[in-house]
Amino acid sequence: MSGAAHRALIAVVALAATVLAPAHATSSAAAATPVADPSVVTWAASADRLGEAPSDRSYRLVVRTSVGGSGMRIRVSNAFGDRPLVIGSAYVGLRKSGARLVTGSNRKLRFDRAASVTLAPGEIRYSDPLPGRTEAGSDLAVSLYVRTAGGPATGHGMALQTSYATAGDHAVEERDGAYTDRIGSWFYLDAVSVDTGPGAVVTLGDSITDGWQSTTDKNLRWPDFLARRLHGTPGSTVQGVANAGISGNQVLVDGAGQSALARLDRDVLSLPGVRTVVLFEGVNDLKSHSGVTAASLTAGYRRIIDRAHAAGKCVVGATVLPYQGWSEWDPQGDAVRMEVNEWIRTSGAVDAVADFDKVLRSPYNPQRLLPTFDGGDHLHPNDKGMQAMADSIDLGDLECDGASG
Repeated sequence: MSGAAHRALIAVVALAATVLAPAHATSSAAAATPVADPSVVTWAASADRLGEAPSDRSYRLVVRTSVGGSGMRIRVSNAFGDRPLVIGSAYVGLRKSGARLVTGSNRKLRFDRAASVTLAPGEIRYSDPLPGRTEAGSDLAVSLYVRTAGGPATGHGMALQTSYATAGDHAVEERDGAYTDRIGSWFYLDAVSVDTGPGAVVTLGDSITDGWQSTTDKNLRWPDFLARRLHGTPGSTVQGVANAGISGNQVLVDGAGQSALARLDRDVLSLPGVRTVVLFEGVNDLKSHSGVTAASLTAGYRRIIDRAHAAGKCVVGATVLPYQGWSEWDPQGDAVRMEVNEWIRTSGAVDAVADFDKVLRSPYNPQRLLPTFDGGDHLHPNDKGMQAMADSIDLGDLECDGASG
């Protein structure tokens, strides 16, 4: 970053001063492509199509950072839009509770030094870096006023985090009175990055990675547990965690979101500072009864692995969890699952293995989740299962020498 000294901002409460403290300004302009080092993703949520997009609406989007740093940027997306999207104003502050912000913490974001930004259909843009430091584990409230929209909205459907919305422009307000609508999705915001030393890991997955059956508003998805482990490991060169899970996602075909193959560049490889990808997909392909074989699914894995390696990333392959008891389970699909898992463990195609199947399966019936880890539907782990998955990962496997984001 470059920049001249600027006057210290007026002091706010201690928390705001710690988490978004003044720093040197930078003159870097926003870009439509990922920012260069030392920017590292601290939060992300993969984009999808979310229905009709209203105009003249404010969104207050609550997100949890995984790694701290200066020069925070947000990434806004019109990836699924079919017409221009005009964001009239954007702010970021510290969430106190609900939609209310810590007094004095809400600060204006700019895009190429302008207060507003117009995104063409399919376009993604970064904000200018924001002076100040953002701490790991912060609840940020990103407030976007969408002046003009229409057609398909872009966002992340299953946030498992309460955010807020209202009619009109209320992005600057720190009080919560105007934000009367509670929403369970993130709109238009798909990443937050900071300038920091450590790199990041991206978890590419489906509803299990997205967090279904974990407790809403508690940040208990397995990538959240992984972020806390990494933050508590001094000297780790990987501390940022970006969650690229989409509920219902498949490796080979579009359905609930674009396939993992189709969205890999946007949702994973374009994020800044990424060293390692955890590839944890496949159960939706298997239970779709579409004739997916072990050969076809592992060929899809290999295409993802090859593209990640070509981009300088390590790949940790995660084995597919058992799902007997789920309505779409059948012996044929489970036989393919076991063959696929053996390939993940023994083929040498991935740089390391996270054996989630071994950790969560029942020792009495390996086709089922262990009841203590079962969220109740026999497919998705509960909070304990989420933590067990994250705890089972060898953090050393996330250190990828030679990879660059």
